[in-house]
Amino acid sequence: MQPLLYGELVPWYHLVDPPEDHEEEAVCFTAAFERVVTPPPRTLLELGSGAGNNALHLKRRFTCTLADLSPDMLALSRQQNPDCEHVQADMRTLRLNRTFDAVLIHDAICYMRTEEDLLAAATTAFVHTRPGGAAIIAPDCTRETFRDATEVLSEDDGDRSLRCLMWTWDPHPEDSTYVVDFGFLLRQGAELKAVHDQHVEGLFPRETWNRVLTQAGFRVEPLKRPIGDGLFDDIFLCRRP
Repeated sequence: MQPLLYGELVPWYHLVDPPEDHEEEAVCFTAAFERVVTPPPRTLLELGSGAGNNALHLKRRFTCTLADLSPDMLALSRQQNPDCEHVQADMRTLRLNRTFDAVLIHDAICYMRTEEDLLAAATTAFVHTRPGGAAIIAPDCTRETFRDATEVLSEDDGDRSLRCLMWTWDPHPEDSTYVVDFGFLLRQGAELKAVHDQHVEGLFPRETWNRVLTQAGFRVEPLKRPIGDGLFDDIFLCRRP
């Protein structure tokens, strides 16, 4: 079942995930693609592009094609990225029959809950990456870096206000998933409603990531990504020979 955040709660999405929060990462992704892709990259495919917050920054450098499963999120992306191509598709099965200089899968990769799903998404990235091109796969965490966490969000926009408790936890450490529970209080004018939205996401050790991405055909290396406050984590830079 599709999480509410990508369906009925889409009108509130930018209060949860402001586009400006993606600029530092986009600079990192752009620099990595420019460093490893030859000839210099011009085209980019993002799988699981969501609201288009990455593309808002990446399109300054690349001609972007954006693919996402949710029609509501694509509609939101079209509002801020009318100059980008949009495709409704599942990252596990999409085949555009053309290749790109660069492919990006941001945190949408976290919805791959099994190794089979992960390999399917990695294969989609590989077949859409031209020889000499590269893909960046950027999960929120690996099994080694996962930590239970609680975050409080508080945003206002005119007569709309959002307060949210985001609780990340792993009820079954023996399996390959974890849970992110969102408890929303949403106020518009004098109307207030409470909403619970649960996301079940995949959790794999780095060995699994490296093995699956290599099986898809990539040469894999770590990429340092800024995560705020001067901190970095390691994501996956994948070159296609």
